[in-house]
Amino acid sequence: MIKKYFQNKKNTSTEKIASLDFQLIFLILLLGIISFFMMYSTEQGKFGYYTKSHIYRFIFFFIMFIGFSFIKINIWVKLSYLFYVVILFLLIAVDFFGVTASGSKRWINLFAFNLQPSELMKVSLICFLARYYSKIPHHDINQLKYLVIPVFALFLPVLLVASQPDLGTALLIAIGGIGVIWLTGFRLNFFVYSSVLLLSLAPVAIAFLKPYQKARILTFFNPERDPLGAGYQIIQSKIAIGSGGMTGKGYLQGSQSYLDYLPEKHTDFIFTLFSEEFGFVGCLLLLLIYATIIYRIVSIGKKSRNNFAKLYCFGFAAAFFVYVMVNMSMVLGLLPIVGAPLPIMSYGGSSMLAIMLGLSIVMSCKVYNEEQ
Repeated sequence: MIKKYFQNKKNTSTEKIASLDFQLIFLILLLGIISFFMMYSTEQGKFGYYTKSHIYRFIFFFIMFIGFSFIKINIWVKLSYLFYVVILFLLIAVDFFGVTASGSKRWINLFAFNLQPSELMKVSLICFLARYYSKIPHHDINQLKYLVIPVFALFLPVLLVASQPDLGTALLIAIGGIGVIWLTGFRLNFFVYSSVLLLSLAPVAIAFLKPYQKARILTFFNPERDPLGAGYQIIQSKIAIGSGGMTGKGYLQGSQSYLDYLPEKHTDFIFTLFSEEFGFVGCLLLLLIYATIIYRIVSIGKKSRNNFAKLYCFGFAAAFFVYVMVNMSMVLGLLPIVGAPLPIMSYGGSSMLAIMLGLSIVMSCKVYNEEQ
């Protein structure tokens, strides 16, 4: 009997490993390897602090990603509300015990490392809303009484993050949450009326923006108004991307890295450096990797029999798409600079932790796709 028990356990473990989405694993690993080389390039071909830190973080979070993939999807469902509450508590704690850097209080010191709770809120909010709506019958979704909790859960963290101040991350959190509500089949009229209301309140909202946030908006419309100040970053970014041409200048040949024209190239502007060194062709290949990752996430959601898994995968895929598009649009000058990191590619521990945790829940949906 004991032998049979261990044999069944071994067979079950083998089946779980075989049910992993190896295409998604390969794409994440490929993106991580590309990010290693780009981080190395940002430090002018030196194995410096940022490169080492980025590699160590990716290896650790990738192992975490694989390990968490075997957590049953029902456990993620049960932990969704607790996950959201814990991150919300950390967001509140940031206001009292947060670490201030570059004029913003966004991080909290957890002794071993500094954590940016707003990044984890992107994932926890999707989990919260996916669980909430997975328990509501489809024909009751449009009732207003079922909208109170989601709206409160959405706007409370958005207001907390915006007050740090971090308007860019607050908007990304809001978009991710609204995406889940949209995917539940909520009526279109609500979004139309809400959009009209928000647009009409835009002039009022601008009055509450910080001076640097107003400068970013003005710089977006006319970067040349302050070419050596607020407009410097985006002007240099456009020059670098344009100079990459069709095939790029070649690896480690980018002038932005070696001549230090572009500040913060290892974080939000990593795509600028990639574009300069690998050109239009390289950018298309990178976009293809991101597009395929999103496609795999959607495919996992479609095949799952669990309502939470479906909503979570579709919501996370939509949010992941927004993160990529906002970052690339930002460095191309199509959107104001809002401080949105490029998933996995950009330097940042909290951002990578949030993305890899989100992907591990997606993989759990794949491994346990038969559970309801």
